[in-house]
Amino acid sequence: MEQLTVLILGAGWTSTFLIPRLTTSSIPFAATTTTGRTVSGVPTIRFKFDPANTPEEELRSAIAALPAAKYVLITFPLTGNGPSKKLIEMYNSAHQSHSSSASQKARFIQLGSTGIWGAGRTTAAADKERVERELAEKKGGDPWVNRHSPINEANPRVIAEKELLELGGCVLNLSGLWGGKRKPVNWIGRVAATKEAIKWKTSLHMIHGEDIARAVVKIVTNEEDKWDNGGGKGERWMLTDGFVYDWWALLAGWAEGEGGEVREQGRWVRELMEEEGVRALPRGMEMLGRCYDSREFWRVWGLVPLRAGVLNE
Repeated sequence: MEQLTVLILGAGWTSTFLIPRLTTSSIPFAATTTTGRTVSGVPTIRFKFDPANTPEEELRSAIAALPAAKYVLITFPLTGNGPSKKLIEMYNSAHQSHSSSASQKARFIQLGSTGIWGAGRTTAAADKERVERELAEKKGGDPWVNRHSPINEANPRVIAEKELLELGGCVLNLSGLWGGKRKPVNWIGRVAATKEAIKWKTSLHMIHGEDIARAVVKIVTNEEDKWDNGGGKGERWMLTDGFVYDWWALLAGWAEGEGGEVREQGRWVRELMEEEGVRALPRGMEMLGRCYDSREFWRVWGLVPLRAGVLNE
């Protein structure tokens, strides 16, 4: 069988944007799901990577049955020591002979989260503690965080990602995902249920599924082979759309609810502005805690985010 350009392990939400782009670009690919369901009109291969609960020979056989590809995109999280190494070594052992060069191994790309630079989803109380800590740390300093900034080394996903990087893989740490069925306005009830919760909401960073797909396609079709020259091999990238969104500004912009009624979140934001002395929105970067700087990825790979700055799709 001819070697594919990319094999997607775990065709979930991201693949609803990636598969159509690969298809229209005539890029040879295959994708897996745990059930073998059809995604974006394309049948997938049934495959589940569960090394902790699968006998080694059974796992090795399942990986060997996957098609050979130049790039392997892992969309599900791997955690702790071992899984990344096992997947990479088993796959390359089974498929290295399919490459044009006996020494050419598959290139692995892991999708991760920018949560490794912060606290991720938290409670209002935890948000309060985090914001107070961040503002104290950044007082009089730089609020910006980039891909080179310190990460949470104890995070199980970080441990697995570092293992993959050490084996020559690439990690794309994605900020908040939106697009298609993922609409930020629908998160209001969950993330801003009370005025106290809103008080401690600061920055938000997003990336649209279309731009994630464009980033992946650019990497796997790059003719200049940037992979070995600072673009992919051993590199961790931070991906956002280049905007730092202010939760208060977003909630104020979404103040109109059903039937033209004002959502209570919109009223709460106005009250908080008065109480906290905020004259206008969005608030300044010095008040937003973490501010992600993801310019480097877009510059190195020669791309510009196309779905940026507007979250009302």
